[in-house]
Amino acid sequence: MKTEQIIGNRRCYIYSEDSADIYFIQPIDEHDLEVLDREVEIIKELSGESRFVLAAFLVDDWNKELSPWEVPAVFGKENFGGGAEETLSYILNTLIPSLNEMYCSMEKRCYIGGYSLAGLFSLWSAYRTDIFQGVAAASPSVWFQNWNKYIEAHTIQTPKIYLSLGDKEEKARNRIMSIVGDNIRLQHKILSESANVKECILEWNKGNHFINSEVRTAKGFSWLINSCGGKDEK
Repeated sequence: MKTEQIIGNRRCYIYSEDSADIYFIQPIDEHDLEVLDREVEIIKELSGESRFVLAAFLVDDWNKELSPWEVPAVFGKENFGGGAEETLSYILNTLIPSLNEMYCSMEKRCYIGGYSLAGLFSLWSAYRTDIFQGVAAASPSVWFQNWNKYIEAHTIQTPKIYLSLGDKEEKARNRIMSIVGDNIRLQHKILSESANVKECILEWNKGNHFINSEVRTAKGFSWLINSCGGKDEK
């Protein structure tokens, strides 16, 4: 079942099934919204699991609301605004409590994930809180300025991490964005060696950054379901 709701001050699109014991939290933009139905169907196809709640909330100012800190523009003229702390506060203090009220359970496993800058935000969130049992970071923006310094100085607090990247993304003409391949390899290495991490996978997809976002995100969420033993593992 799909519903559109206002939770707190944000528009949310919620896909839910009876007796669901899994939450997926996903920040989305208007493009993600267009392919969200397909993403949910792919999750079901790849995982064999339909008993989950996917709560996707619309982000109005992508570069501001999902950026961990302020950095200059990489393309165009719009800088990155450093509003991730406020967005994470919304998830922890408004969205998840509202989902618990609606679906009457504090026992659900909660995962976070997203595509591009939402993937980076999801990774960063898992460094800030231990509430998430897994992260699906599909083509995350790990080229973000000073991200490598951050992950070398902080410890992630979730046991399961899915990373992916398109095999042409590091061939981007933009000099800053072209470091994404080296950075995702470093991210995978650091997480794989972390005592807090039970499993971390890096999957390479065909193509550049701007294709199949719903497929790539669904693959990440499906991996979390399968890696965490489906409904039987807590």
